[in-house]
Amino acid sequence: MIQPTVFFGTVTIEEINTTQIIDGQMARHLGIEMTEIGLDYMTARMPVDHRTIQRIGILHGGASLALAETVGSIAASYCVDRDSFYIVGQEINANHIRPVRSGFVYATATPLHLGQSSQVWDIRVKNEAGKLTCVSRFTVAVLKKSPVSQ
Repeated sequence: MIQPTVFFGTVTIEEINTTQIIDGQMARHLGIEMTEIGLDYMTARMPVDHRTIQRIGILHGGASLALAETVGSIAASYCVDRDSFYIVGQEINANHIRPVRSGFVYATATPLHLGQSSQVWDIRVKNEAGKLTCVSRFTVAVLKKSPVSQ
């Protein structure tokens, strides 16, 4: 039996890493890459290195939010018919739980609400040991694309 998924159409890690996380954009600059897609979640990782740490050598809170918004935005965009709709971020918040000094952090986005005009996502960021480092809630608007002029 095929289990239902929240994602619209077929989506692969390779597609996301080559068409959604592209050169010249923040996600690529920070080293973010998609690592896992489940029936109702997506996970991305980001290195904790010179690009993502703050002055005292720990993961910058803004980098954690960039990771959360990246995985949340990508996941949200695959929950709609991408030919007819697009999503834009409306609000994001975060609580930073524990510092990370090296390695990778992994953000998993899971939907709390998938409506016709908005979506709300829970995003948990964990270190390589699986310990929670940041929790975020991300809200997006679902907008209809304008018809192409003929």
